[in-house]
Parts: sequence; C-alpha cells; structure tokens
Amino acid sequence: MSKINYIPDIEAWEREFHFYYSIKVRFSETDMFGHVNNTVPFTYFELARIKYFKHKGFMQDWIKPENETIPVVADLQCDFLQQVFFDENITVYVKANSIGRSSVDLHYMGKKEDGTICFTGRGAIVQISKKTGKGVPWSDEMKALLQNDENACTK
Repeated sequence: MSKINYIPDIEAWEREFHFYYSIKVRFSETDMFGHVNNTVPFTYFELARIKYFKHKGFMQDWIKPENETIPVVADLQCDFLQQVFFDENITVYVKANSIGRSSVDLHYMGKKEDGTICFTGRGAIVQISKKTGKGVPWSDEMKALLQNDENACTK
C-alpha cells in the first residue's frame, strides 16, 4: 500500500475505528468500465458521516430550523486503493481523528467484505453559525462525544 500522508501507521489507524455504515454498491454508481465512479466514495463518506453525527446526537439539533449552527465540509479527500464493483458490500468507517475549536477532522475507511481496504479519506467539518458564517466552538459535551467512539453504534 502506498504511503497516505494522513495515516502514519495503517494498522494502528485501522484499529481506531469503531463506527461504521454498510453500503451495497448500486449499478448507477458504476461507470462504463464497471467499477465505482471516482466521485461515489464522497457520497459514501457523506452517508456515513450523517449516520455518525446522528449517532452522536448532533444532526437532530443541526436540522432544527431554529438552531443557529450547521456543519459544513471545509475540505475532503479520498485515496483509492482498490477497485470496487457493482453489487459489492462496502463498510465505511468514520472516526474523529482530531478535534479543533469549531472543527473536527474526520477520517474514513472503506472496506470490502474480505476485510481489505478499498479507499481511505479525510475531511474537515466545521460547525458554523447560519447567521454569520463564522465557526462556532464545540461545547464541552460535543467534544466529549466526539472523543468517545468506543461504544459506537453501527449499521
């Protein structure tokens, strides 16, 4: 496996994931060569990220019209390690790698049924004010929830 700049030790990094979301590759997600289009893992990251934030209890507040804060993606990247094909089952893992004042650097790992990693990713999510567009600090409770992935719920 080639060196990925945000993963210093792939085995240790892999063991840190607890939350996951399972996905079956749809035909519409494949390209004319029969493998998953290179844009699709970003959609998988989004699906897993939303489930992760729901599990943490954040989405329920963010989607309320009266709530002042929302999450925005500040950056997002994906590294492709193996091809993925129609009808394969992929498990997308999510973890909070580092937590800033109003941001969190999430890491993602996609695995095939045989346990091999097919793609990895990372991205900064920032909690901002809907009114000002500026970052809003995580509460102490939110930080604690982001730091504790040990008892993660999975699907």
